[in-house]
Amino acid sequence: MISVSTDKTKLDVRFIQNFLKDIYWAAGRTIEEVKTTIDASVCFGIYLDDEQIGFARVITDYVVFAYLMDVFIDEKYRGKGYSSILIDAMMNEPQLQEVKIWRLATTDAHFLYEKFGFTALEYPEKMMEKKIV
Repeated sequence: MISVSTDKTKLDVRFIQNFLKDIYWAAGRTIEEVKTTIDASVCFGIYLDDEQIGFARVITDYVVFAYLMDVFIDEKYRGKGYSSILIDAMMNEPQLQEVKIWRLATTDAHFLYEKFGFTALEYPEKMMEKKIV
């Protein structure tokens, strides 16, 4: 049985860090950094028969803005629609229903997010960033 939960006590932090440390957007992220990001976010674990198979988190002020981050499904479980179940749970999470602007960054999953109403930025020239590497 598949389930999605926002209960942070159910999260397998080692599983999350093991995936993130090797992926392009979070390469090298330490277990301590993963714990910090979990503490500062609304987190979603997706579970198959109580085994965590994926993760996502949202940084938000609960009214104006939310940013999706670290969305993944373990490679063994891809292609079964679990990512859509995870994103659907995030979009329907009661505590996030007042959020007016949602954003994310992705290089390879546009088709997934488009199913949930995400589009390219309307005014990308207005966006700025500061990166510390």
